[in-house]
Amino acid sequence: MKLSYKPFITLLIAGALALGCGSSDILSTPVENIDSSPLKVTELTEAEKKNWGHLDLEKDTIPGMAVDRAYEEIIKNKKGKKVIVAVIDSGIDIDHEDLDDVIWTNSDEIPNNGKDDDNNGYVDDIHGWNFLGDAYDEQLEYVRMLASGDTSNPRYQEAKALYDSEYETWLGRKTQYEQIAQAIKNADETLKKHLGKDTYTTDDVNGITSQDQNIMQAVQIAKNVSANGSSMAEANDQLKGALEQINERLNAHLNKDLKGRKTGDDINNLSDIGYGNGNVKHVKKSESHGTHVAGIIAAERNNGLGANGVANNVEIMAIRAVPNGDEYDKDVALAIRYAVDNGAKVINGSFGKSFSPHADWVRDAIKYASDNDVVIIHAAGNDSNNVDVEPNFPDDNVNFVEVSETYIRVGSLTNDYGSKMVSGFSNYGKRNVDIFAPGSSVYSTTPENEYDFKGGTSMAAPGVAGVAALVRSYYPKLSAAQVKQVILDSGLALNTKVVVGGDASNVKPFAELSKTGKIANAYNALILASKIK
Repeated sequence: MKLSYKPFITLLIAGALALGCGSSDILSTPVENIDSSPLKVTELTEAEKKNWGHLDLEKDTIPGMAVDRAYEEIIKNKKGKKVIVAVIDSGIDIDHEDLDDVIWTNSDEIPNNGKDDDNNGYVDDIHGWNFLGDAYDEQLEYVRMLASGDTSNPRYQEAKALYDSEYETWLGRKTQYEQIAQAIKNADETLKKHLGKDTYTTDDVNGITSQDQNIMQAVQIAKNVSANGSSMAEANDQLKGALEQINERLNAHLNKDLKGRKTGDDINNLSDIGYGNGNVKHVKKSESHGTHVAGIIAAERNNGLGANGVANNVEIMAIRAVPNGDEYDKDVALAIRYAVDNGAKVINGSFGKSFSPHADWVRDAIKYASDNDVVIIHAAGNDSNNVDVEPNFPDDNVNFVEVSETYIRVGSLTNDYGSKMVSGFSNYGKRNVDIFAPGSSVYSTTPENEYDFKGGTSMAAPGVAGVAALVRSYYPKLSAAQVKQVILDSGLALNTKVVVGGDASNVKPFAELSKTGKIANAYNALILASKIK
């Protein structure tokens, strides 16, 4: 499943319910001890909000990756080598104004002639491949397991217990949100009628006095909404979006009767290939995840448009393999092999799940990428879990014995340096997560020439993929394994204690949350890369 994270408006809900409804010589940051850096006490400007992941902790007191500093002080006017980065994700808007000049084109394929001109097994794969065909909605993997009726599966009972719990939770959440949405809708209509206008201000609401209990209850709801930074119209929109997510969960992800697969292949036969098509674009505007991820890596820099990508010498190979639900192991395994065989030197995977019936297929593909000098960057997941204990797939190891020298798993940071620096949703793990990077409220491209903020380890991974592409571009003689080590060794090591999983009672040293105990830093990575012979 796409690993973006869209929190519900919990504060608003609470208010409504209350009414009864590496080595120091290469490190620029810090020279001595990063933990002595001052906390940022001022609000981020609009420009900082849209670019915080590229800022520098030492200069800006924001835990970004020092991307802008890398361009200003190291890259400048240097000419790098083009690097193909495969984005295995949902569809990508390859015509987006900020991406259209950085999309990979298969020069060995003649467009739209219905032939496999380059004999790679895929017909008319001009900009990549779509392993999903026309499909969009899918079940979660454990729901597919239950739907298959295979009680011999060793995790069947675990899946059943999880399903029963999750279905009840989401059904209850649906009822709760519908009640809140109705309360806010009623309050909004009451205020409009009382004030005699369709658009009203906070001052209008604060000035209302009445003996009518319904009017004063509407006033209190509006005040609660305002106190949480929203207008009534915004609250209605947020609740509408929340209910869409809830219904999506119930009607697609948890629907045991859903038949989402439309490609006609045998999902349990890895040799049954060639299914899907060459249309790598999103099938609907809301399928925005892949476009957002691609923009984080490679949105055209300094062109006066909405966002800047991390890397400036990139071609994005679009591989649509992640539906609205859990991805199939077969699609992921073949997508990785497609990327490797068609020239990608970096692969980004912003997806994951807790059940994986053919984890070995994907693990073999990850090893194939490693054996062929390709770096794979993977999102750690958004379950607030320790993935050393709770499984999250794909992974690159069996019982912590790694099969790949080039796989990097990434956790997510917020822009709030200090104890709240780790995103509350982010997975972590001293043995299974390698490094952290900016992932909360990241601004990037979305379909139809639009831009938006999204959060998740999905957004942290492509930041690191961009750093990998920078290193491969400007130091092309380094192997994929060396690039991985450069990124890990050059990160900023922090000892500060942080809140984990969004639970204020769960505080751990940041150093215990990943192998490196570091946050990725593009500036330092390029410096270290320059020193490797």
